[in-house]
Amino acid sequence: SPATKPTADSRWPLDPDIEVVVTVDVTSRSVDDNQVKISYYNREGNELAVAWLYLTCVAAPVGLSSAPGWGKRCSRPLSVLLLQAKWTWGPDGQGAVLLVNCDRDSPGAGGTDSGRADIRTPADLQDMSVMLLRTQGPSAVFAEYPVVLHIPETDADKLRVFHAVRGDSQPRYKPVLGPDKLSYVLDRAGHGDSTFYVEGLAFPDRGFSGLVSISASLLEVPHKDSPGTPIFTDTVVFRVAPWIMTPNTQQPLEVFVCSIKQGSDSNEAFLEGLRALLRKANCRLTVCSEQDTRSDRWIQDELEFGYVEAPHKTFPVVFDSPRNRGLKDFAFKKILGPDFGYVTREPPGKSVTSLDSFGNLDVSPPVTVRGKEYPLGRILIGSPLPWASGRRMCKAVRDFLYAQQVQAPLEVYSEWLSVGHVDEFLTFVPAFDRKGFRLLLASPNACYQLFREKQRQGHGEATQFIGLKGSERKSIDEILADESLRSDNLHVQRCIDWNRELLKQELGLSEQDIVDIPQLFVLTDSRADALFPDMVNMLVLGRHLGIPKPFGPAVGGRCCLEQRVRELLEPLGLSCTFIDDFFSYHALAGDVHCGTNVRRKPFAFKWWHVVP
Repeated sequence: SPATKPTADSRWPLDPDIEVVVTVDVTSRSVDDNQVKISYYNREGNELAVAWLYLTCVAAPVGLSSAPGWGKRCSRPLSVLLLQAKWTWGPDGQGAVLLVNCDRDSPGAGGTDSGRADIRTPADLQDMSVMLLRTQGPSAVFAEYPVVLHIPETDADKLRVFHAVRGDSQPRYKPVLGPDKLSYVLDRAGHGDSTFYVEGLAFPDRGFSGLVSISASLLEVPHKDSPGTPIFTDTVVFRVAPWIMTPNTQQPLEVFVCSIKQGSDSNEAFLEGLRALLRKANCRLTVCSEQDTRSDRWIQDELEFGYVEAPHKTFPVVFDSPRNRGLKDFAFKKILGPDFGYVTREPPGKSVTSLDSFGNLDVSPPVTVRGKEYPLGRILIGSPLPWASGRRMCKAVRDFLYAQQVQAPLEVYSEWLSVGHVDEFLTFVPAFDRKGFRLLLASPNACYQLFREKQRQGHGEATQFIGLKGSERKSIDEILADESLRSDNLHVQRCIDWNRELLKQELGLSEQDIVDIPQLFVLTDSRADALFPDMVNMLVLGRHLGIPKPFGPAVGGRCCLEQRVRELLEPLGLSCTFIDDFFSYHALAGDVHCGTNVRRKPFAFKWWHVVP
């Protein structure tokens, strides 16, 4: 029976259900060097006949060098790790990781390295994954039965494979699989290891899960014009590394800011305040010239910094929004470079709204929600209400963000704002206590409570700048007496409260995890703008916060809005610096957040340990 292990003199009755399974543990040195003898006996035990089964054992596993961290995605001594045709998530998962080669290692190259089918520098190889095909057995067998590498047609535009062919002095790298190349016959099968470099060409996206496969088949070819029939096929599966956003709780590495030197929109005073903040935060500052940015200061709206990671390499990747104003070409021309990748998504027809700007894109710190862990946080996208029509981030960008899988996007309600960006009413800051962070929400209720408190203390005549720079001041008494303004802010508070409940539910937050920041809004054509500089629209650099100066009512020589924010945040171990960015464009869009962009340190947590 199938459970019976044979011995040297095992005999079984002839029966239709008998199965004999033969395995060979050592690769053959010559053809037919393994034999199994089958003897047939009569009932008296006399041998009637003999049959011989001749076996030649060859090996052609597709394996992966430990150099770029394969197998269980950890470092090992140099060896070949055999992979399965399956990719599994989680800390005990297994599978190969592939980077999209979206940087530009060669100076003067036109686009990203994935756009060309060659290898120009050793740095190109570092962005790829090493695959080994180990063929062992008598060369005569491989002369008759070729080994073919092949990929599905659906994967042809997702990856490219280079064969490292030995040359006189150094290897040359021959493109053998990829766009327009679905198969490759191995020339010298049976001579040990063949080295291949695998390059990712496309990020996960709608219709592409991120999984690609490469197979090696041993073919029987009856005559030279025959395509051959596979005798055996071994397949390995790779997952393309996702693009990952970094939240405010990650260590800042570099702050990008646009310089506007000329005219009434000059931000030279703001830059001075920003430099002082960055000295405290010990963070690098990169000032983008007016010529490079074409006088477009809103760098937060134009791009988002993230990264990609494989066990052998991690590098930053800038995601360029379809906003496409003065900064349209900035990321491609000035940021894309060696070990700094680039990706973008454009909607068909190029039709975009303000919700396509990346001020409308944020990510939470790591959270646990009803027992489900999100160790890389959750992406937040500003949208209309789920059942309503209206402006929405374009489908091309949303599809891309959802397809990355490891930061499960959540759509919040931001369309009630004129500009419609999530960063106008929420942000996250680190907190050096149990939770590790706080969610800050703009709060008209908190502002009215503060102003009523100051009115009761006899400071009703203290004035607040509102609207455009220098255009108007209103006293606390006047603000509290303005019924139209009060009605506007009741509506705004209801919109923010709807998000508050959603965020508590979907990020696993309690009321103790939320801090209400005083802020008033005013409606124009049913949509809201900040009445004074929006303090939630801040720059977070570790424990150092750069907050738009609100120009609030002075009580005892100090701005009462600034004082309240200090009282709320400094007990969390945070340092508040209020920066004057209240310029003549409009109060809502200040330089502190919208005019800066931060590249942050990647997560220590490995994305492949996530269980989506």
